[in-house]
Amino acid sequence: MDFVDYYKILRVEKSATPKDIKNAYRKLARKFHPDLNPNDKDAKKNFQQINEANEVLSDPEKRKKYDEYGKDWQHAEEFEKAKQYQRQSSNSRGARYSGTQSGSDFSDFFESMFGGAAGGGRSRQMKYRGEDYNTELHLELIDAYTTHKQTVSVNGKNIRITIPAGIENGQTIKISGHGSPGMNGGPNGDLYITFSIANHARFKRLENNLYATVDLDLYTAVLGGEITLDTLNGQVKLKVKPETQNGSKVKLKGKGFPVYKNEGHFGDLLVTWTIKIPTNLTDKQKVLFAELAKT
Repeated sequence: MDFVDYYKILRVEKSATPKDIKNAYRKLARKFHPDLNPNDKDAKKNFQQINEANEVLSDPEKRKKYDEYGKDWQHAEEFEKAKQYQRQSSNSRGARYSGTQSGSDFSDFFESMFGGAAGGGRSRQMKYRGEDYNTELHLELIDAYTTHKQTVSVNGKNIRITIPAGIENGQTIKISGHGSPGMNGGPNGDLYITFSIANHARFKRLENNLYATVDLDLYTAVLGGEITLDTLNGQVKLKVKPETQNGSKVKLKGKGFPVYKNEGHFGDLLVTWTIKIPTNLTDKQKVLFAELAKT
């Protein structure tokens, strides 16, 4: 596997602080987001690299391993065990081992130690876990409303996944065993999918609740009545109280968004009324309003 310089990808120095890394990631993620670069065929690839670099460098433990072992950072524990094994083996022969092997030489060291003859000519090989894959899946709000299946293409391989209703924007789920294949019989890595859910034209989502602003004509607001309201789950009839004020709210319990992995449970839909003042009045209508004003 070729070395990937995560510091270079995020355009920061190796001495960058966590705040520097966070700011650099946000700036580059906005710049290379596929939705903002529909004509750039490399935008998606760049975006995935930026997310991968941030995942490693924003985690203190992962960053420490990456700084020490480079491209082999995911196998840090195996390297430590190998170093200990060689140290013990050297000591048993009266040899001295400094323990200062550079990170770039660990792959060759590992191969010479476990890939060839060892222990009286008996061949032994270490098993390596495959790397994890990271990808982003874009959904419309209505897509996240129901549990459904969707095909995700990762590294040329199509993977059929089930997306639970109520998935949130920015949420990441793990698909075990669908990352890079392991080496020497080691287990596969995992696939991490981060969901990007687009805003809706009529509804704003906040956790499990939905918010909508609905126009109401003056006459219905004053006299009361009934209107038909579109929701993500069909139409509902909603009664309007007489003398409804502009900006007043009404809650439709259970008409919000489904609760993630809690089948049958929903948030609420909160409607804010916007009273529309009539325009282009006829002369007769103006007279009637004038009479009403006098009373």
